[in-house]
Amino acid sequence: MGLKLEYLQGQTPLDEDEKEGLLIKSISTRNDLDEFEQLNIEKAVEWTLGKNLSVEKILNVEFIKDLHKKMFGDVWKWAGEYRKTNKNIGVDKFDIPVNLKNLIDDTNLWVKDKVFDEDQIAVRFSHRIVKIHLFPNGNGRHSRLIADILISQGFGRKEFTWGQSNLTEKGNAREKYLSVLRLADDNQYSELIKFARS
Repeated sequence: MGLKLEYLQGQTPLDEDEKEGLLIKSISTRNDLDEFEQLNIEKAVEWTLGKNLSVEKILNVEFIKDLHKKMFGDVWKWAGEYRKTNKNIGVDKFDIPVNLKNLIDDTNLWVKDKVFDEDQIAVRFSHRIVKIHLFPNGNGRHSRLIADILISQGFGRKEFTWGQSNLTEKGNAREKYLSVLRLADDNQYSELIKFARS
């Protein structure tokens, strides 16, 4: 039967090769996929709670990729691997490693020199990592979870609430999130930070 997916505005379509990486062949709809991915993400959250994560451990290529693998590895064979195709968003697939290294270097500098406050550092990191678009799927959820880990475990502050809504579902919260992301694309982060704390 195959996986038939409808995409909401702002979601990145998977190509046919990426769909072939689906590990649970009984999944055929977006609802089924969302349910299995959410169960996998909850296991990833539990995995992070058992770790003692410093800023240095979080801002690390291996951890960034491992987190994605923990979030989606029960569902997708390619979880934790950089995407091999270009998408409607993100840098060229060949530029992913250098862009991620630059982001990590920038973020370490922001932390060391206290360039921004901690909320802004975590949100800027989240925004830039999703703009790079490391993986075939799950980039938004990955970027929000890593921001939560950075703010809570790295900086010892309260996790973000991200509008207290499921941002993978159509609705006002998703629309608001996409609109504040577009502002951040223009280097205006205040609304995205407010949304992350709403």
